[in-house]
Amino acid sequence: MTSRCMWLASAALVLIHPAAASAQTVQELQRQIDELKAQLQALTQAKAAIPPLAAPATMPSAADVSTPNVPQVASLPPATMPVASLPLNEAAWYDRLRFRGYTQMRYNAVVAGDETAPDGVSRLRSVHDASINENGGFLLRRVRLVLQGDVTDHIQLYLQHDFGTAVNNQSSTERRENFGQLRDAYVDIFSPDREFRLRVGQSKVPVGWENLQSSSDRLTLDRSDAINSAVPGEREIGIVAYYTPSQVQAIWDRLEARGQKLFGNYGAFGVGIYNGQGINRTEQNAGRMKVAMATWPFALDALGLRGQVLELGGSVLLNEVSPEVRGGGTTTDSYSDNRIGLHGILYPQPFGVQAEWTWGRGPQFDAALEAITEQRLSGGYVQVMADLGETGGGRLVPYGRWQRYRGGWKANVNAPQLETDELEIGFEWQFMEALELTVAYANMHRREADERRMGRAEGDLVRTQLQWSY
Repeated sequence: MTSRCMWLASAALVLIHPAAASAQTVQELQRQIDELKAQLQALTQAKAAIPPLAAPATMPSAADVSTPNVPQVASLPPATMPVASLPLNEAAWYDRLRFRGYTQMRYNAVVAGDETAPDGVSRLRSVHDASINENGGFLLRRVRLVLQGDVTDHIQLYLQHDFGTAVNNQSSTERRENFGQLRDAYVDIFSPDREFRLRVGQSKVPVGWENLQSSSDRLTLDRSDAINSAVPGEREIGIVAYYTPSQVQAIWDRLEARGQKLFGNYGAFGVGIYNGQGINRTEQNAGRMKVAMATWPFALDALGLRGQVLELGGSVLLNEVSPEVRGGGTTTDSYSDNRIGLHGILYPQPFGVQAEWTWGRGPQFDAALEAITEQRLSGGYVQVMADLGETGGGRLVPYGRWQRYRGGWKANVNAPQLETDELEIGFEWQFMEALELTVAYANMHRREADERRMGRAEGDLVRTQLQWSY
């Protein structure tokens, strides 16, 4: 049967190419028959019904179309090429996503101070750390898990949950720790050169340099009261546009390559609009929070400070908020919450200075009137640090910070007044690549964030935190 197929194939070739056949000699025909025999034998031994396509480099050229070639006759047209033959050098969108995160565990020891106090008198407490109290104990301050990736060349997804949050009133007034809560859920849409991006969803609000810096990178254990009072929780739902010129990005890339902890690149310029009621809270008024921020790093090489960078900037916030009231719900009236702020950072190479200050007006409980009113607010911090680099046992960065704040805390019931003066001295020790230990001494003078308690509490604490990243 094989011989019959060979003769039929030869006859077909003669019919298709009569001119060429008349010119061929018997020896040429015999050579072609031998080639066809070998090819047919290989095909009959193949397991697949249709042979795989030849690689582009070995496909017959246009000049060979007139020669009898069985693989050419059996080739599939382009429209029916199997999917497996398509280029595989581009990863699917789900292969571009990655998981990462970090966990922080704390322990605070009150050396001396007003851990307890009679009713109506402030106790030593902090709006940033619930474990500062008479009972103390270990605390998982943050348990973050991030899913992030570029699904296309111009679209990036970002999703972050925190499993270290707490809820109240689960059993009488007892707290329940370590609930999962959404922190970030947004999409970035980039321009072709990636200098401009539009961010849509729940994300950090560009107000205050320290607010934008991740807690995994911040030296001090907590953000300052004054800067964080603008947006407690740092996030809101809205739309924001960022612009980062290439020359600015080049300076930030250089700093990051040297191990400097930046603020996360929220653009050299940012402008946005958000709900304004607070993170994971339902909007309570028709007003919207408007923000704008600018920050610019200046390379100081021309001044003889080789490699040193000074970054300067500021931000503006215009908002209306309806604070929660003790009887339940929120205020029927909205209160203006408007602020301006300035910041400056001389990156530690090896010595550095960081400072921010804010001024404005916002809701605050008036004890004399026993009501929430709009009042002035101001405060900030000054911080010094030194990056000692590798010391044989890891990277060591000592620091010191003084902070002050006078104003309301709109995230708490009845927007209580805060009066904060605090000095913190400590160090961050990265003794392994994924492990950081922070130890600090803090001298606190604070008014408790409860409008029913008056005066200020004082105390000295030794604070520790272990952070592991993954």
